[in-house]
Amino acid sequence: MFDPAVFAKRRAAYMEALGAGGVAVVRSLPERLRNGDAMHPFRQHSDLYYLTGFVEPDATLVLRPGAETDRVVMFVRPRDPELEVWDGRRAGLEGAKETYGADQAYAAAELPAKLWELIANAEELHYSLGLDDDMDLSIARALARLRKTEKKGKRPPRAVVDPRAALHELRLRKAPEELAALRTASRITCDAHVAAMKLGRPEVFEHQLEAEINYTFRKAGGAGPGYATIVGSGENATILHYIENRRAIAAGDLVLVDAGCEYDHYTADITRTWPASGTFSAPQRAVYEIVLRTQESAIAMAVPGATIDQIHDHCVKSLTEGMIALGLLTGTAEERVKDQAYRKFYMHGTSHWLGLDVHDVGAYTLGGKSRPLEPGMVITVEPGLYIAADAADVPAELRGIGVRIEDDILVTETGNEVLTAACPKQIAELEAICRGRW
Repeated sequence: MFDPAVFAKRRAAYMEALGAGGVAVVRSLPERLRNGDAMHPFRQHSDLYYLTGFVEPDATLVLRPGAETDRVVMFVRPRDPELEVWDGRRAGLEGAKETYGADQAYAAAELPAKLWELIANAEELHYSLGLDDDMDLSIARALARLRKTEKKGKRPPRAVVDPRAALHELRLRKAPEELAALRTASRITCDAHVAAMKLGRPEVFEHQLEAEINYTFRKAGGAGPGYATIVGSGENATILHYIENRRAIAAGDLVLVDAGCEYDHYTADITRTWPASGTFSAPQRAVYEIVLRTQESAIAMAVPGATIDQIHDHCVKSLTEGMIALGLLTGTAEERVKDQAYRKFYMHGTSHWLGLDVHDVGAYTLGGKSRPLEPGMVITVEPGLYIAADAADVPAELRGIGVRIEDDILVTETGNEVLTAACPKQIAELEAICRGRW
């Protein structure tokens, strides 16, 4: 997705939110060394991509809505035919202006010398402190220089403001082109999960499923995984962020796969849990049914006016009732929720924002309270139960069972749309897919 008009509209909306007294500095994160002289693949900082569509490293955007000229300024790598032979084409200063909407463009190396003048006399500087030490230092030096020139008419901004105050509020509500990317990412991710289910019989390694999933992402035109693909079989399914993916699947295992394709910088986020041997055992089925029932009822709650806290509280109560029914806990659900004993088996939140980042930006509270959901917001709903293999004082047949079910939900004017509805999760569907490979 690169339509210059889309990004121009986003910049205009952000500058309106900044107001004439605001200035924003948005910087790409630095390239990271992997080992030796090899770098990790570069992925643009989501804020900078959102505002420009620019995907090269070493780039900085300065927005100055109150300026008479040069309201959109970019610092980028200049064209260099010799380096471009090795590392790929660059837009250069000309491209920053002609293609990416800059009123003025400078070489990236000129940023320290010019930044102070670009932010001078603003009321607020909107900038993400703490992400890039070198850029933080450049900002600090620019502010220090402006303090020394105040008698000459150029002073530092009165305040430094976190981008959550304006930019991240814009990112929180998804526009039609963003939803189109998320729907495509969701469709590809559904296909990848089904491919893993068809492949994941006993004696297949977790990393083979990871390879199949990531291959499906790329084959369908995605950029790859939006986060490290999780394939946890057996007791590995009880580790929330298990990414080693090196164990051979055993007969009787449940396999938990948490994977999402990134498409046009937007990522899906789906978790499915299924039986490697093709049939849930009775204990596995009992745990799975509790999680599925909880998730389906929680999804129904994800409508305008509801809050993420309300959805989470519902899941905690429902799962705790299930834990008591399974013999994992004793007493009443109210007692075990109050003393948080449930956290031994359900220790994470139920939902997060989704978009350019898998844990996307946006404030979860307004005025100290959980914010109501609004049309255009996209969240996950992902309850789970995780019973460690060495868990004490629980029925032996439940030990080592981990189940999570996760879908991506768009809040609409009239309710919601499950963007990932095509990914099977009913027991009969999962067993049919898994048995069909034999």
